[in-house]
Amino acid sequence: MPMKEKKPEKETVAWILDYLPHGHLDDRRPIYQKKPLVQAIGEERFVLMEMYQAEDTPSMVMDRVNITDDNIFHVKRRLRYMDATNSSQKELPFVIEKIILRNEERFISFFNNAYPITARLHMLELLPGIGKKLMWSIIEEREKGKFNSFTELVERVKGLYNPEKLIAHRVEEELKDDSIKYRMFTTPMKHVREKETPIRHRRH
Repeated sequence: MPMKEKKPEKETVAWILDYLPHGHLDDRRPIYQKKPLVQAIGEERFVLMEMYQAEDTPSMVMDRVNITDDNIFHVKRRLRYMDATNSSQKELPFVIEKIILRNEERFISFFNNAYPITARLHMLELLPGIGKKLMWSIIEEREKGKFNSFTELVERVKGLYNPEKLIAHRVEEELKDDSIKYRMFTTPMKHVREKETPIRHRRH
């Protein structure tokens, strides 16, 4: 079954990864010419971004902010993982997990609706730690009834632990590797890059 491309959505909410009150250290301009910068990750498609921020509204790491107000935030550029600060990279796993837990209904639907990508590969197998045996356990259980929460998923599927962490690891893998073949949760830097296949989630 051919997979249709999914156009990237515009992020409206982001989580702060790092706050740079005087911009980047390698910016040699006088301080009075520098603007505060924040590095953040979008809540909908996990887009890494760098934004200018109004000086009178400083942000804290892990703040969840609305980025549609141009008077406060102005997106400067989209970031690759390698261009994020060390602080942003360190905070990223924790923030991704917070996003997943806050949007549990959205991500539990992945386990309910995941399907085969090819004759030999299932979407569930793209999550670190899920092999054929665990994949079939999930499929057999969901045929009895959909999962309603991560807690229920863990209770019903023997051998599955911390599903939110499995998704978080996969999201981080997709952000780190520009050449990754299948994308389930993120949008490539150039939509769609050669050899990348964004996976369209089925809605039921």
